[in-house]
Amino acid sequence: MTITSFISYIAKEKRYSQHTITAYKKDLQLFSTFLTNEFEVETLESASQEMIRSWVVSMIDEGLSGKSVNRKISTLKSYYNYLIRIATITENPARHIVSVSTPQTLPVYFKEDQLNTYLDSNVDVENFERLRNFLVVELLYLTGIRRSELINLTISSIDFSNSSIKVLGKRNKQRIIPLSKKQIDSIIVYIEQKEKRFGNDNEYLIVTDKGMKAYPKLIYCIINKELSSLTGAVKSPHVLRHSFATHMLNNGAELNTIKEILGHANLTATQIYTHNTIEKLKKVYSEAHPRAKLNKGG
Repeated sequence: MTITSFISYIAKEKRYSQHTITAYKKDLQLFSTFLTNEFEVETLESASQEMIRSWVVSMIDEGLSGKSVNRKISTLKSYYNYLIRIATITENPARHIVSVSTPQTLPVYFKEDQLNTYLDSNVDVENFERLRNFLVVELLYLTGIRRSELINLTISSIDFSNSSIKVLGKRNKQRIIPLSKKQIDSIIVYIEQKEKRFGNDNEYLIVTDKGMKAYPKLIYCIINKELSSLTGAVKSPHVLRHSFATHMLNNGAELNTIKEILGHANLTATQIYTHNTIEKLKKVYSEAHPRAKLNKGG
């Protein structure tokens, strides 16, 4: 019962995304099963710090990634804080559970010239599927929005006169992202074809081949299909978001500006892109500085 009320709490009051809600629910169910099988404990409220630590160790032994383990630890901490909030327990048994160390992986991204070649290609405006697919790639790369944000983008969220879009991000936080005149023109052409084909009943910008609201797998398939000829990175919507941030930073954009456009809650999440820039600087330095060249030979 408390799991159900907790899920309702994070959905209605905390306004977590459906993806996060599903993950939290699965984590709690897995821990509940572990408690029953290993300790014959029937309720999560009865779990101790030692039991939680035992679960963490078992997950590591099973080869679960550090990132996944840490998310499950975070789930338990949130859940037990909720139980304290509703006066079911008085102390959080997960409070002193330390996150496991994880190797830092740099975000992968496409090269600028690769995406420029794609975006400079001609598009048959009479071919709705091709027009939509091109717009999907263009919007994800030129704005850095998330796949879920693109799917929920409506025509009314586009400010044609001020060349910008209003995006509803995580936890229902809104942000305004500027667009270029060329992007606005692309959207106008697409909307004309969309309404010509399906009418104007569907307010969502990106639709399926049958005129319905787009869904996550469709966007993934579009990116995979459209960018299949590009090399060096996994063809996924999130790689375009990484590419946006990396290319912005490489071309002189301030970190805070990128943070605001991406909709990050804090600067820490954005700072990972500086590592890619540092690697680029190292490469330029080693190739251009006379002493670096000399040291290479020695």
